[in-house]
Amino acid sequence: MSIFLTLSVVVLTLICFITEWLPVDITAIAVMVVLMSLGLVSPEEGISGFGNSATITVMAMFILSAGIARTGAMQMVNDLLLKWGGKHSTQQILAMGIIAGPITAFINNTAVVAVFLPVVEDWCRRQEISPSKLLMPLSFVTILGGMLTTIGTSTNVLASGLSEKLGYQAFGLFEFTKLGVITFSVGLIYLAFVAPRLLPDRKAPSTKVVAQDYELKDYVSEIVITPGSSLVGQTLRKSQLQRKFDLDVLELIRNGGHFPQPLADKVLLAGDILIVRSRQECLLKIKDERGIEILPDVQFGQKSLEEDLSSGEESIAEVLILASSNLIGSTLRDMRFRQRYNATVLAIRRGEEMVRERLGGVPLRLGDVLLLQGPNQSFVGLQTSRRDLLLIGERDWETLRRDKAFIAIGIGLGVVLAAAFNLLPILVSALVGVVLMVLTGCLKPGEVYEAVRWDIIFLLAGLIPLGVAMDKSGATQWLASNLVALGGNFSGYWLLTFFYIITALVTEILSNNASVVLLLPVAAEVAKSLSLNPLAFMFAVTFAASSSFMTPIGYQTNTMVYGPGGYKFLDFARVGAPLSLIMTLIIPPLIIFLFGL
Repeated sequence: MSIFLTLSVVVLTLICFITEWLPVDITAIAVMVVLMSLGLVSPEEGISGFGNSATITVMAMFILSAGIARTGAMQMVNDLLLKWGGKHSTQQILAMGIIAGPITAFINNTAVVAVFLPVVEDWCRRQEISPSKLLMPLSFVTILGGMLTTIGTSTNVLASGLSEKLGYQAFGLFEFTKLGVITFSVGLIYLAFVAPRLLPDRKAPSTKVVAQDYELKDYVSEIVITPGSSLVGQTLRKSQLQRKFDLDVLELIRNGGHFPQPLADKVLLAGDILIVRSRQECLLKIKDERGIEILPDVQFGQKSLEEDLSSGEESIAEVLILASSNLIGSTLRDMRFRQRYNATVLAIRRGEEMVRERLGGVPLRLGDVLLLQGPNQSFVGLQTSRRDLLLIGERDWETLRRDKAFIAIGIGLGVVLAAAFNLLPILVSALVGVVLMVLTGCLKPGEVYEAVRWDIIFLLAGLIPLGVAMDKSGATQWLASNLVALGGNFSGYWLLTFFYIITALVTEILSNNASVVLLLPVAAEVAKSLSLNPLAFMFAVTFAASSSFMTPIGYQTNTMVYGPGGYKFLDFARVGAPLSLIMTLIIPPLIIFLFGL
């Protein structure tokens, strides 16, 4: 009965992950509660994930990554990209991979992509390259680079903790670096020499055609307040114009003068021209009800739409919804976005989908790109608060603590060296690094909490008890014995390859951490039952769990570049499927060669 109940919880968990009824971290916490309620784990075992060394280590690595990023240490690579990149796509991807990949071995890859994304966008703008040619390779090289060390991804740290819990040793910092270097090199060669022929040209390279890229011409218009309009003498707030209609007022023009946001308390006069975002049908309705005139396209004069929206102290820019954002799941209306950020959302890019209507009621998702229009000062403010939104484009270095850059790098190196030479366990050295980041001023105390990806922490804390229940109930042993019975006639190589393929496929639809929790103990038990090397099987599962290249939703860095690159869903399969096949062909034999079977 315990096995049946545990496997039932596993199946329900998989269904919840696939259907996304709830965010994955909330699903994990719900799983923890269900396991305790059914008596499959004790209360102490149920909350053990919060005190697990893997969870605390991952949390510390998030903070260390933020300290290095906040000081601008990684922005220094901008000049290196421009110097080494050249104008040929192969050379550009090689330069980007050689610089960004190894960094990801020690810094969380989502943090690396968050820092490199605007750098690469700026690089593309200067070189007049389409961002879609480089952003997918950026994501892929950080995924490959994360496999160079045990601390490269949260998946690796979790796998190491599970290995220790199963009675094997925790992975050393450079335990699978030899394998990681080979796979990284092979992957980078593929991305540099083959991928350019497969990568699409989805997005125009110049930032001067953003309005055209978002097809705003059909949604941004000029309207004039006529003398007989019911709006004359009213403020925008009292007129309820923006509240009652799917309309945003971007700018007010009066006697040749431009008045930017905020405009809510500006009294409207006859002859005022408003630049608005709205559908033509909506404008016609306002014309009938409020007495306005819709000016023809030519009223934008000789300037482009984008220049008009970016005149004076106003500008337009793209921002990315980050994985750690508190905005995920909320609508623009619920969070009072315009008041909160003093900027107006003109459109939302969601992968290949473009949303330009009824923006106020659209729940935001990870990876959404918002096209904003507002005062320049509002975008400066966005650069100083990177938790929710990432400004895509040139960064203002004044917002970074550049004088602390080398201190942050030194702390990071100290953490790595202490763990590498076994001076301190990685958990302890990482926590020492966190304290030093605050004491040296690389991070402010409040920024420590903002740096942590709490969704990942709760996901790990909630899933670890599921692994405990699998082991305690005998479900792991039951699954392993059945697999042994089915695969007893196959060689060790094919069993290793089987676990690699199964994990890689499961990872495309589930969290990579969930894949490791469910499959690593089973793989180790199968290896033990057949007198094979459990370490080899655990490495296969660990590498496969991070080898998500075929969909934009399988790995968070893929989701992060999905919108900014303007990709279509199948673009990832076109470029990522051959890479996944290459990894499937080389990793199992390499594991056998390097670690034995």
